[in-house]
Amino acid sequence: MANEVPSPPSLRERIIAAFMGLLAEKSIERIDLAEIAKRAEVPLADLRGEFGSTLAILAAHTKEIDRAVLRGGDGDMAQEPARERLFDVLMRRIEALAPHREAVRSLVRSATRNPPLAVALNGFAVQSAQWMLAAADISASGPQGMLRAQGLALLYASVLRTWINDTDPGLARTMAALDSALARGQRWSGLLDDMLALPARLCPSRRRPQPRHDETGEGTVAA
Repeated sequence: MANEVPSPPSLRERIIAAFMGLLAEKSIERIDLAEIAKRAEVPLADLRGEFGSTLAILAAHTKEIDRAVLRGGDGDMAQEPARERLFDVLMRRIEALAPHREAVRSLVRSATRNPPLAVALNGFAVQSAQWMLAAADISASGPQGMLRAQGLALLYASVLRTWINDTDPGLARTMAALDSALARGQRWSGLLDDMLALPARLCPSRRRPQPRHDETGEGTVAA
């Protein structure tokens, strides 16, 4: 059976690859849309048809990393504790990011000096964290789930700062940082669970008032 010839990258894929290549070379603030179109070898009009901004291209790249992680699930992890499942998911994410280490380094630098960019990146990270929690079979729904996703996004960002400087092929420093961060996150999540359960324990239950009865036994409207 002849080997299948891989299909050429789509327009969208070429644009994302061009942007990530430029991001590895310079800060996101210095990347021009016309420069991306030139690197991708696409007309500027076609670039506009696919994306509205550099942040939109970055969001698309983040979505592709999410999909790569979700496709790579290991059914053997289903019976492992939640912390181990999440460790596996996040290491798969780091492996998917390996070709883009310099681009991630560039983003980390920019985020430290550009608060609006940091806020935008946090939004992307929280959305991805919800999918990573789902991949680890951990609930990310409701107010508690949103707090859990935000906590995971911050936790993961701290691990990335270790990863971008980890030269060990086995990523020993990165794995140690992730394990330590998950231990802290597990304690924080347990505290959060207790805090959210506290009002239910302390506040008296609210029940609909029962009607009082007069001497004739007929109900009257509760005051």
